[in-house]
Amino acid sequence: MKFFIDTANLSQIKEANELGILDGVTTNPSLMAKEGIKGHEAVMNHYLTICEMVDGDISAEVVSTDFNGIVEEGKKLAAIHENIVVKVPMIKDGIKAIKWFSENGIKTNCTLVFSAGQAILAAKAGASYVSPFIGRLDDTGWDGLELIHQMRQIFSLQNYSTEILAASIRNPNHIIKCAEAGADVCTCPLDSILGLLKHPLTDIGLQKFLEDAKKFA
Repeated sequence: MKFFIDTANLSQIKEANELGILDGVTTNPSLMAKEGIKGHEAVMNHYLTICEMVDGDISAEVVSTDFNGIVEEGKKLAAIHENIVVKVPMIKDGIKAIKWFSENGIKTNCTLVFSAGQAILAAKAGASYVSPFIGRLDDTGWDGLELIHQMRQIFSLQNYSTEILAASIRNPNHIIKCAEAGADVCTCPLDSILGLLKHPLTDIGLQKFLEDAKKFA
């Protein structure tokens, strides 16, 4: 399973990349705004900076919701760098745009997916990635991880090449469960990635090793 970090914060991207396990980055307008990145030129330059930092796919989201707008915006985003993946919402015109992008050699990430039916449409249209939001599903009382299992079964049976990109990750256990469910990619905040490092027995064991090592100093 590939690891993407879900942020527009350059210091967090740098820290995750230095771990040596980072495969890509996902962003969205909300994450850009959180970092104070405003204005078309500033956003485009920020995407380029991220692409120059990380050798992997970088999802850049459109804000248009009509076919022509999505396509035009997506072409401009894709022109920033070869690693850009155009992030398109799961709407009717979004599916039409994903089909256009797939026929014109532009990688896409279909976002805001909450059902297997939506995932099938995105895969049929040729999306490079489809992003089920498991945390938000959990918030509504549904099992987000069950959707990952369902999508994995369908994609495998139908031989869809679209990768399942698990999003809306809330904790380290979500990452583990997504790996068990067969997600191809997991995008998550830095805290969730770093949380995988932690276990109380590791801390106890390390402290014991260090104490014993002092005896031989």
